[in-house]
Amino acid sequence: MENTRKWRYGFNRWLVLLFIVLGAVAASFFPPLRPHIQVAPEVISGPLFSLPVIGNFYLTNTLVASFVVYLLLILMAFFVRRAVNSGELVPKGLAGAMEALLELLYNLTESTAGKWAKIIFPWFTTIVLVVLLSNWLELIPFVDSVGWLEPVQQGGHAAQQLLPGVFAVTAGEAASQGGFNVVPWLRVPSTDLNFTVALAIISVTMTQVIGLRTQGPRYLSKFINTTTMFKKPLFGAIDFAVGLLETISELAKLLSFSFRLFGNIFAGSVLLFLVGSLIPIFAQSAILLFEFFIGLIQALVFGMLTMVFMAQATQGHGGEHD
Repeated sequence: MENTRKWRYGFNRWLVLLFIVLGAVAASFFPPLRPHIQVAPEVISGPLFSLPVIGNFYLTNTLVASFVVYLLLILMAFFVRRAVNSGELVPKGLAGAMEALLELLYNLTESTAGKWAKIIFPWFTTIVLVVLLSNWLELIPFVDSVGWLEPVQQGGHAAQQLLPGVFAVTAGEAASQGGFNVVPWLRVPSTDLNFTVALAIISVTMTQVIGLRTQGPRYLSKFINTTTMFKKPLFGAIDFAVGLLETISELAKLLSFSFRLFGNIFAGSVLLFLVGSLIPIFAQSAILLFEFFIGLIQALVFGMLTMVFMAQATQGHGGEHD
């Protein structure tokens, strides 16, 4: 057993060294290029259809990546369900990891929300998993690097044919006279402000729904409080102003949720692009490890803030706490 373990560890070291050498060889044949960076997602095809108020609907690379994330979630749910139905007392592999993660998230929810944990837990967990997989998508090869060639007038790169119908952008004369840019088929969904705004709207809206479900119409007094307006005008005016501030704070959550996630993940993608174009050998691996933890932290922050706000919505001002 000890000899087998030593052989495996030695093989892993040689495998890492092999990939470093292959990376150096690839960088010598294809020198690194600074990619085209833009905030808005790139359009792959469209318009697919048009809506009266919204306008044309295009298929973007972040939308395609979102479908990939949802497909991964469905596959994870399928394999976990099959492992649970197999009758094993101790799940292994993916099922065991998911069981540990869900148990951790449920304990966090129960310690914060008390008896309302069963209502809040599905929203909390779903948001964490969706954001986590979306953030970690940038760690997969070919994301943000493989796609269509788009001709541009300025700032483009030369194209070199590798196989019939397969091209690679390279540094050449066309770079100064216009050339091609790569429109990737997949781009991290969290780098699209539409994705983060949609998640923020879902989070804030369901917080109000859970508040109404647990407290009833009394929850609305948090925003419009006129109970003491005529009895005690001074305190009534203060309560009314506090209600306006609560309304503004709920709307401000949309901005904070959206731009926090978008800014962190987009900045991480730009950092990967720049480091990969400047130091293509081995240095980018350290940035990938850094982005792994950043993606995990941002998913937990987004989900835990949603969970805390939902837990606060179940408790009225001055009421008893469970």
